[in-house]
Amino acid sequence: MSYGGWQPYVPIAKRRAKTVREMNKLRKKGVEIEPIETKGRKIAHTFWGEAWCKHLERFSDYANRLPRGRTYVRNGSVCHLAIKKGKIEAIVSGSTLYHVTIDIAALSQAKWEKLRKQCAGQIGSILELLQGRFSHQVMEIVTEPEKGLFPQPRDIKLHCDCPDWADMCKHVAAVLYGVGARLDDKPELLFLLRKVDHEALISANLDIQIATTGRGKQRRLANQDLSKLFGIDIEETTGPKKKRKTPARKTAKKKTASKKKTFTPTGAAVARLRKAYDMTRGQFAGLIGVSPQTIANWEGKRGRLKLQERSLTALTQAWSRK
Repeated sequence: MSYGGWQPYVPIAKRRAKTVREMNKLRKKGVEIEPIETKGRKIAHTFWGEAWCKHLERFSDYANRLPRGRTYVRNGSVCHLAIKKGKIEAIVSGSTLYHVTIDIAALSQAKWEKLRKQCAGQIGSILELLQGRFSHQVMEIVTEPEKGLFPQPRDIKLHCDCPDWADMCKHVAAVLYGVGARLDDKPELLFLLRKVDHEALISANLDIQIATTGRGKQRRLANQDLSKLFGIDIEETTGPKKKRKTPARKTAKKKTASKKKTFTPTGAAVARLRKAYDMTRGQFAGLIGVSPQTIANWEGKRGRLKLQERSLTALTQAWSRK
């Protein structure tokens, strides 16, 4: 029986047990469940995670409703939160499980170009950038309230399937705070959320180096090494390359060698791959595009893993480059 559209009160212990069962069902279907887990009273611990939370609290439309979500995110009620291009999808445990969707508008091209120029020369390590790690200076620029990547209220559309009439119910508020906690470990998701590519900062940074040092040869070598290591194309701006003919025998050997490279998605294979890269679970998660908890879950399972296509593709590419 419900009251005014609301579900009757369910004790927390019973509610959590039901949540665990429902999440396990989704995992068996191949869904990657990414819960929000906070430590202590603080929701976010990095300055950029805290900056996200403070940014939302600046707006009068949100200020009165956001506090209702703090308790929810602290007690682990955000049992799944996935950040995608321009979208946040989450499941929040209440009297029942509620589904939350938050759409975020793409950053304008003009604003992105300004940010790229500001970040140029601030990249501490290109390798760290490709692994999803950013220098303190870069994060200060991209989290600037007005000129950075944080969305304004006009850029945000909220939806929850609970019976609360307000756009920002406590479930939505919990998810918005949960984003701050998620950014603690994976700040690159802020770029994904605003539909811009953080790897575009690489070319801007290299252009600054060339302008100040004139070392065009080093630019070409850097591009070749990074493209080979991470399997990405980095734009070359120092002039056309001369095509080199590859002998037919060498081409045949390369094709044969590539056929031998196969990746079987098992927990043991993921663990070996991570160790081959000499990365922690957090670092490897950034490279693959999942959460550290997901990597831990994969490595702890036996038999063949049921993965989403994007995860399998990322692991296969990492395997082929190791």
